[in-house]
Amino acid sequence: MSDRLTLALERGVVALPDGDMLVLGAIADSDLSAFDQERTQVHTRSATVAAQLAAQGWSTETGDDYAVVALFLPRARAAQRAYVKHARTLCAGPIIIDGSKTDGVDALYRDLKGRADVTEAWSKAHGKVFTITGGDFADWPDLDIAQATDSWWRGPGVFSADGIDKASELLAQALPVTLKGSVVDLGAGWGYLGDAILKRDGVTALHMVEDDSLAAKAAAANISDPRAHVHWADARSWRPDALVDHVVTNPPFHTGRAAEPALGQAFIRAAADMLKPKGSLWLVANRQLPYEGTLEDAFRNVQTLTQNPSFKLFHATSPNPRRKG
Repeated sequence: MSDRLTLALERGVVALPDGDMLVLGAIADSDLSAFDQERTQVHTRSATVAAQLAAQGWSTETGDDYAVVALFLPRARAAQRAYVKHARTLCAGPIIIDGSKTDGVDALYRDLKGRADVTEAWSKAHGKVFTITGGDFADWPDLDIAQATDSWWRGPGVFSADGIDKASELLAQALPVTLKGSVVDLGAGWGYLGDAILKRDGVTALHMVEDDSLAAKAAAANISDPRAHVHWADARSWRPDALVDHVVTNPPFHTGRAAEPALGQAFIRAAADMLKPKGSLWLVANRQLPYEGTLEDAFRNVQTLTQNPSFKLFHATSPNPRRKG
């Protein structure tokens, strides 16, 4: 991530007033070096990032009144608007916004000009930094879950926020009628796959593991079955108390715009770690992602169930013991 906001602060393009401040939208590589750790709290929806920030000494317990808010702009337009609205509810003073052009900062800047007092934008590293004061955002979405017209609860900026993901739908249709025992849904999102899993015969428990706190909240709202348990956690490192019978996953493969196959590969290894010796993994992936080698390394038996121009579906059984070292 660019150090654009840090440079803007160092050069006096934007300024931090005295008092408590909040950083919204921090991700793993956000540059926080310009902020005073003693008076700064950092909000993130990512369990992974929250753990990293806590280890670095940042407070991730947020309050409700700040002298200034710094917002690292997310990619989704609805999430951008929800963050701006949330920032204004927590802060009567300036909101400093840092965003890249590829994430739509120019469009947001234009939108804000008609709603608030906006400073001239400082352009650097293919993005912009600017400050807003005042503004009425009552008609913009809340940074919370809401029930859509299809009855599913979702939130702005969650994966597949506008409807059912096609890959997840393909995987749900391919699951067998019976899934006996305990199941883990890695990267559970807002609960579509979890709902499909619980409709299978024989499921005794379902653990839904999701990194995005808003998606996890939506999953809890969508699924009231007492067999289901939602965990806000990094799916790559989370482990159940006991080994499970099945893992079902449509793993993420990017944190920004660039594909990161290592994410899905880590999900596969995590699944192998938490499965019983005869356990099984059900996985869907985009057609171009190189998961076959990782699957064959982690499991004794790997079967390609189906492929189409967009996706491929795997069933892997009997995880191999993890290599030491």
